[in-house]
Amino acid sequence: MSGTPAAAPTAPLAVPAHFQSFLALDFGLKRTGFAVGSRLLRTATPQATIRAEGDARFAQVAERIREWQPDALVIGVPYHPDGASHENTARALKFARQLRGRFGLQVFEVDERYSTTEAHSTGARDADAASACIILEQFLRNLP
Repeated sequence: MSGTPAAAPTAPLAVPAHFQSFLALDFGLKRTGFAVGSRLLRTATPQATIRAEGDARFAQVAERIREWQPDALVIGVPYHPDGASHENTARALKFARQLRGRFGLQVFEVDERYSTTEAHSTGARDADAASACIILEQFLRNLP
């Protein structure tokens, strides 16, 4: 690839130093992959994907937040390979806004291009959870 797409900022993230634990979500229309990780170890661990929509999805997200007590959430935002937005970009951004409003946690958005492709290439049994893990590890690598 040549050049940096406009949709993929590479500047260091402004994440408060006291934010140490994160819950990442790979949003999909029918499935949402999850991963948990820490700033200290800069690693992520995939968690079981949920298969739910609407309020049922938010109820299961609430359970994960209660279980893991993250300092913040990280959500993958998909873009076309050239950096252009598409329908799922808008859906993921809306989901991020809903997460902020419902749970009162800071939500960091990460360009997730190719995360699902990478998850499939590693032979992941749960590609959505593996994708969430890839998204979170990318986020953690970019922390100062």
